[in-house]
Parts: sequence; structure tokens; C-alpha cells
Amino acid sequence: MDGETRPGRFDHCPWEFWSRSDDAQRAAQLDHQAALARQARASGGTAEFGERAFVSPWAGVHTDELRLGDRSYIGAHAVVTDEVRLGRDCTLNPFSTVRGRVTAGDGVRVGAHTSLLGFNHGFGPGEPVHRQPLTSQGIVIGDDVWIGSHVVVVDGVTIGDHCVVGAGSVVTKDLPAWSVAAGNPARLLRDRRDTAPRGARAAAPPSAAPGLDARLERFAERAREQAHDVLGRCRSGDAWTDRPGAAPTVRATCDAVEIADLLLGGPPPGADRDGLARRLRASQDPATGLVPEIGRRSPSLDDDAAMYHILSVGYALDLLGSRFAHPVRAVTELPAARLVERLDGLPWRTAAWRSGHWVDGVATALHLAAPGVSPVASPLTEALFGWLLTRSDPMHGLWGAPDAKEGWRQPVNGFYRTVRGTFAQFGLPVPYPERVVDTVLTHGGDPAWFGPDRGTACDVLDVIHPLWWCARRTDHRVAEGRDWARAQLERVLGRWQEGAGFSFALEAGDRPDRVAGLQGTEMWLAVTWLLADHLGAGEALGYRPRGVHRPEPARAGIG
Repeated sequence: MDGETRPGRFDHCPWEFWSRSDDAQRAAQLDHQAALARQARASGGTAEFGERAFVSPWAGVHTDELRLGDRSYIGAHAVVTDEVRLGRDCTLNPFSTVRGRVTAGDGVRVGAHTSLLGFNHGFGPGEPVHRQPLTSQGIVIGDDVWIGSHVVVVDGVTIGDHCVVGAGSVVTKDLPAWSVAAGNPARLLRDRRDTAPRGARAAAPPSAAPGLDARLERFAERAREQAHDVLGRCRSGDAWTDRPGAAPTVRATCDAVEIADLLLGGPPPGADRDGLARRLRASQDPATGLVPEIGRRSPSLDDDAAMYHILSVGYALDLLGSRFAHPVRAVTELPAARLVERLDGLPWRTAAWRSGHWVDGVATALHLAAPGVSPVASPLTEALFGWLLTRSDPMHGLWGAPDAKEGWRQPVNGFYRTVRGTFAQFGLPVPYPERVVDTVLTHGGDPAWFGPDRGTACDVLDVIHPLWWCARRTDHRVAEGRDWARAQLERVLGRWQEGAGFSFALEAGDRPDRVAGLQGTEMWLAVTWLLADHLGAGEALGYRPRGVHRPEPARAGIG
């Protein structure tokens, strides 16, 4: 290949290479990639190539960092420099130019003669232009994006998932996911999902559907009437079980406190408020401040149950008019440097939910130690928020990454748990809210996890809370979020089980997650409020969550 005097078919049609090339041509291509990697290393950079990637020897590749994902290619006469990261199934067609800092997701198609210019040049009047410094904000492109031929994308632009950019366009501003855009400067023409004839589709109303308020009122009244039965069927002496026949747990007892407060405005029927508060306070380990599961000892920061009990017991005590007897010393006495080490060591890329679960517990412990205090008021909160702000991915707004098995589920679930304990609990805006909305809506449309008969309490909560929280700060795609909320609310309102409440999976059956219990009931009551409030109808329920799933920042009195 390198010995050819002019480009061949594969240089101009690189998508054909791996299906039509012979062994010698494939060996030559791999040698060319190895040479590019050596060239990068020699200048202190890196070059990485996925399986069945292709780079035409006639392309000018002079990068400090290059990552070319599986089945991605660079055609002849393309110019690629600086820092370029492309995901799987990406294409840089012949004569395209990619310079500066450019990051693209999976399935990004870049047409011939298109320029992605992730840098800019100063041009103030005081100096000749050639002497002025270069700047680079970078270009970020999501998944499944088609950029036509002869397009120019300038520095600082983000193009969301599923966008189409028409040939000859000049993109100077961000494009939200699903945009079909064209022109100079590029402007939004329509939503890619709108396949109806022009003018045939009316905008979704921002308010709740007619009659929804009345249905919500009837649902809440029904839940209140049956609250005694829901709680009574799970009572076990001075504690509660999640469902009949299960063992008593700390969380079930706290769920009982939250359900009673939500529906009845007080402690669980038959329970002495002060006595229940004393028992919860006494369950705390004085040395660590953590609360172990009933019958267990020696809780630690690696104990998932104990980390959740920081939330559940802390808020249950608040609802009972009390507080923890001791600070959560396992967190509050942690050196800031050690906290950063623990954050770095969490499995964000493989188990984002568990990582967010840990952060939620830590942040709540810090809040309980100094309620209402600014997050930069202590070395630990400064370290925690500093880490989160600098590690949030500007491309999708989350921590972690999707995988082939679960898609966006782990990162979205981990995002909710992280934000619940940090930005939401402390009343701070999340970074990149528009990107968060794009990513969460993409996950919310995944039929593997959501549908007319699919969607657990956790999965639905992990979508609606970010949509609800981000809508406080941006109207980006808010109508789509309301459509999603409306569909989920229709499903929830018909799944209450008489005298028993909600199951976690929202389905009837013999599996533990399909048996109505306190966890499912507490979570779905909170989720119902979030869904309804996102539609402008939360007040119709006559309740507002005040515990773990409270919508607003925690008030200064807790802890």
C-alpha cells in the first residue's frame, strides 16, 4: 500500500477494505497503523486503533493523540492533527479535515471536504494574525451523527446524539440531540423523529392533560385510606419488614416512617414517635457513626447497607423530630486526600450505580455534620465537589460510560444517586444540564428498561429526577421529558395493589420485586409526585416527599 504511486480504491472507498482486501493488503494496513503509533510515541503522543479500523496511507495524520474505534476509518487526503478521539463505526471521508481537540461518539459519519476545526486563532488589532495565539475549546459530537459534505464546524460547538447536518452548512452554535440542521449559519429545521408532514404535528402542551388532577386526587385519597393496612401488614414488633414473611430491616423501618409521614402526616400507626426515634438513634455505631443492618456489627464505608442507612435513618430521624446521636465519623474524619483516592478508585466505568451509591452516602454524612453549610466550607466538601465537577463528562454530562450489556443504565442510575446526595441535596446546579437531559432521554427510550410493562422504581426514579431537577434550570427538550413522564404516570396510577401498595417492579407476581412492599410503595409514591410535578400537577396529590426522595434541597434543620 505504501509503495503505491497514487491512491487506490480502498483509499477512496475505505468502507470496503476489510471485506474485499487480501492478506497482503491487510498486513500492510496493520503495518501502517503500527508506524503511526510509533510516530506518535516518538513525539510524546499516542495513537490507538480498534479492530478493523482503516487509515489510508494517503491521509495526513499528524496527531498528538489519536483514538480510532472499531470499524472506523480515515479516507485518502484527509488531514487529522492535534487531539482526535473517534468512537466505533466513525468515518472521516476523503478530503475531510479534523484539527484541534475533537471528540466524537459512536456512529459519526463525516462527509467529504468537511472540516471539524477544534481550535481558533486570535485576530485582535494589536498584532498581526500570524503572531497571535491559538485557542481551543474543542468540538464534541455525540452518537449516531451524520455530517454531510462541505460542512464546517467551528471550535466550541457540541453536536448532540442523532443529529443530521446538511451539506454546505456552517455550524457555529450547539445543536441539541435529534436536530436536523442546515444553512450558514446552521439552524434547526426539525426534530429528526418528526416524520409527520410539515405543520401536521402540534407542540405538546406544557401543562397536565385534562382530568389528570382529578385522577391524582383520587389516587392519593385511595392511598391514604389504605395506609394503615399497607403499614400494618409489614409490622414486626418494634420494626418493619419490606413485605410479609421477610426479615425486619433498618430500611423497611425507615420506609414505614416515610410512608406514614407522606400519607398520614405522622409516625406509623401504633408506634410511639419518641420510642421509635430512640431505637433508631441507638442503632448507630458510636465509633464510626454508621448504622449496620439488624443483627450485624462493625459497619464500614464498604458496607452498602450501612452507606444507604446514612440516608434512610438520617431522614427518618428528621421526620420524627430527632437526629443522629453521633457524627458519621467514618466520613467526617476521613482526610481529604484519602477521599479523593476513594473517589478515583470507585468503579465508575463498570458499576456507576454502586459508585453513585457511595458518593450519596458520603455527601449526606457531610451534610448531616454541617446542615445548610456551603459545599466549599470544609476540605472534604471542597474535595468532593471539586472531584465531581472536574470528572463530569462534557459530552454526556454524567460520570461513567455506557456498555454493551446495559447501555446507559449504569451511568444514568449512578448519576441520580450522585446528584441526589450532592448537587440536589446542597441546592447546586449540575454541570452540563442540557447534555444530561439528552443522555437521560436517550436512556428513557431504551425498550430494554422501559415500556408499557417495564420499568422498576429505581429505573424510573433515575430518569425523572434528573429531568425534574434540570428543568429547574433549562427548558432544553422539556416537552419530550413531559411526554415521557406522562406515559410513566399512566402506568403507575393503575398498578396500586389493594391494601398492599406498590411492588418495586410495578408488576404482580411471586418474585420478591413483584410483591407489594414498603420499599416499592415509598419509592413509587415519591416517583409519582415527581412525574406529576414535571407535568405541573404535583399539588393535586396533596403530599410532597420530605425524606430521602425529597425534591428540593435539604433544609438546614436536618442532622
